[in-house]
Amino acid sequence: MKLSGQIKPISYLKAHAAEIVRNLSAQAEPLVITQNGEAKAVIQGIKSYEQTQETIALLKMLALGQRQIEEGKVQPASDVIARLRNRGKSS
Repeated sequence: MKLSGQIKPISYLKAHAAEIVRNLSAQAEPLVITQNGEAKAVIQGIKSYEQTQETIALLKMLALGQRQIEEGKVQPASDVIARLRNRGKSS
């Protein structure tokens, strides 16, 4: 993702807030807001934010799974399926 075209000073945000909010849903990239030449905030549309959150959640699940594999906390799928089937029979 190339953000160089999406960097604006805080004065631009103040002067164009309504326009920025209207355009956020159409643009996929976030808008970086600077103050005194330093990046201070990121603004993004709600759909983009939701996608980001879903991606983060998926990456966390993958990292957890990888850690469990490394720690040996895994079982063959056939064993788990058999255990689940037996649980259903005993109920």
